[in-house]
Amino acid sequence: MLHQYINSAMFHVKHRHARIIRAMSKPIKSFNIEGVQDLVSEAGLPSFRAMQILTWLYAKGADSYSEMSNLPKAMRDQLEEAYPLSTPEIVMVNESRDGTRKYLIKFDDGATTEMVALPSDDRLTVCASSQSGCAMKCSFCATGQLGLTRNLLPGEIVDQISMIQKDLGRRVTNVVVMGQGEPFANFENVVAALRILNHPKLLNIGARHITVSTCGVIRGIESFSKIDEQFTLAVSLHAARQEVRDKLMPKLTGQRLDTLKHALSKYSNLTGRRFSFEYSLMKGLNDSDEDLQALIDYCAGLLCHVNLIPLNEIPGSRISPVAPKVMNHWAETLERNHVAVSIRKSRGSDIAAACGQLALQQSK
Repeated sequence: MLHQYINSAMFHVKHRHARIIRAMSKPIKSFNIEGVQDLVSEAGLPSFRAMQILTWLYAKGADSYSEMSNLPKAMRDQLEEAYPLSTPEIVMVNESRDGTRKYLIKFDDGATTEMVALPSDDRLTVCASSQSGCAMKCSFCATGQLGLTRNLLPGEIVDQISMIQKDLGRRVTNVVVMGQGEPFANFENVVAALRILNHPKLLNIGARHITVSTCGVIRGIESFSKIDEQFTLAVSLHAARQEVRDKLMPKLTGQRLDTLKHALSKYSNLTGRRFSFEYSLMKGLNDSDEDLQALIDYCAGLLCHVNLIPLNEIPGSRISPVAPKVMNHWAETLERNHVAVSIRKSRGSDIAAACGQLALQQSK
C-alpha cells in the first residue's frame, strides 16, 4: 500500500513538472531570490534546493546546470529545459596604466554592455550596468549615443560582479550601479540584483558598500526610499539651473529641479541617509560662477555630498573637461559654503573607461 502511494505521488510530481516545463521557458536569471524559492516550491521540491541553486548561480558562478553536482540529475535536466541558464562572454578587455580594467560583455541574445573594475590596495570596486545601452540621451555621455537595447535581468547584473571576481581572483568589496543605463528605469530587476549581491550566503557585499546612481528619476527615488536595505543613493545632477540641466539631460525636462529636491529631502527624512550629487564639470556649459552659486543654493537644507567629476572626453564630441584649477575653485568654494565635497579621482581615461565609450568604439 505504501509502495503504491509513493509511486502515485511520484507520478503526480513528475507530471506537474512536465506542465511547468511546457508552460515556462524563462531564463533562471530573470528570477529574484523569492522567485527561485517559489519555482522550487511549485515543483514540489524541498525548500533547501532554492539556496543550492542560488549558490551555484551566484556564489560559485556556475556556467551550466551540469556543474550543480549536489542537485539530482533529473532535477538539473528539468531546470535546464524549463529555465535556461546562460552566462555572458567577455568580448573585449582594456587595462589602464592605473590598473583599471574595462570590459565589454555580450549576452546570449547578442546584447552587449560594459563593466569596470577599479582595484586598490584594500578594496575592489565594480561599476556595473543596469541596461544594455540607455534611453536617457544625456549629451555628455557616450552611452546616450548608443540608444537603449534592453533592460538587464537581475542575474545579468550580478554576473558582472561575479565575472570580475573570477577574472581578478579577488573578492569585490564595493559596487556602484553607474555604468550603462538608468537603474530606476529597470527598478525591480536592479533591486533584485542588489539583494542577491547583499545576501550573506551569496556575494555578501554590505548594503552600505552598494550604490545606485540615477539621473534623478523621481518615482524611482520615492520607491528606493521605501526598501528595507541601507543601499546608498547617488544622483547625477550636473546642473542646478533648470535651463542648463534641460540642455544637458533632455529626457528629464519633465522632472523639475524643485520637485527633485523635494523628493531627495523626503528620501533623507525617511531613511536618515545622506545621498551624493554627481556633478561633471564641462567647459563653457555648467562651470560658470552662476552655476556654482546655483549648486550651493540647491544643496542648502539637503543631507548631501557633492562629487565633482573630471569629465572623460568622448572622441568626436565638442564637450570638454574644465581645467584642474576650475575644479579646485569649485571644491574650495563649496567647502567655504559648508557643502560636503570631494573631487573624484579620474581613472581609466587611457582605455575609454567612461560609460558607453568601449561599446561605442566597438560598434563603429
